[in-house]
Amino acid sequence: MAKTWGKLLLLAMAMQLSAWGTAEAAGPAYMHTGGRTTQPVGHYEFCQKLPQECAQRTARQAPVELTRKLWAAIVNVNNSVNTRIVPRTDMEMWGKEEVWSYPDSGFGDCEDYALEKRRELMALGVPAGNLLMTVARQPNGDGHAVLTVRTSLGEFILDNLESKVLSWTDTDYTYLKRQSDQNSGAWVTINDGRADAVASVR
Repeated sequence: MAKTWGKLLLLAMAMQLSAWGTAEAAGPAYMHTGGRTTQPVGHYEFCQKLPQECAQRTARQAPVELTRKLWAAIVNVNNSVNTRIVPRTDMEMWGKEEVWSYPDSGFGDCEDYALEKRRELMALGVPAGNLLMTVARQPNGDGHAVLTVRTSLGEFILDNLESKVLSWTDTDYTYLKRQSDQNSGAWVTINDGRADAVASVR
């Protein structure tokens, strides 16, 4: 079984890396962000428990350069976390909704996957200001959390519901808000320009 998973991971990485030329040719695509907005309840409580995770503050900086090496690392982290973590709802794990935490137990829901990917990419040297927790609305109306990676070739989404790393414009979510690229404890609005109605989330 381990060998089979290893082959599947290698195949997925090869397919993703083959899309490099497409990503490079597509040109930068960035979300349009607005002013400061409310922090999701789950992230607020996460910051209360682990204040060091939400204390990164930086001056405005250019997105991280997307090299082939970094692209391979992004793809690897996305595949690895999606494979290792078993999906469980907050209600199943904690008996309540909106608990943001690192999935150290091997279980987690969407925001836990995203937090782990952020942690692992930061450990590889990607600046916190380029790894942004993001809240979105799925086509069926359900809330969702993903990780947005800001790069010189645009912004890409790491998602536990999607095996490929996609440009945010290639997803079917309505993006609502995300962490500020200058303050990991603050959140800003998103106007993705692809929907007339933007619902609010906690």
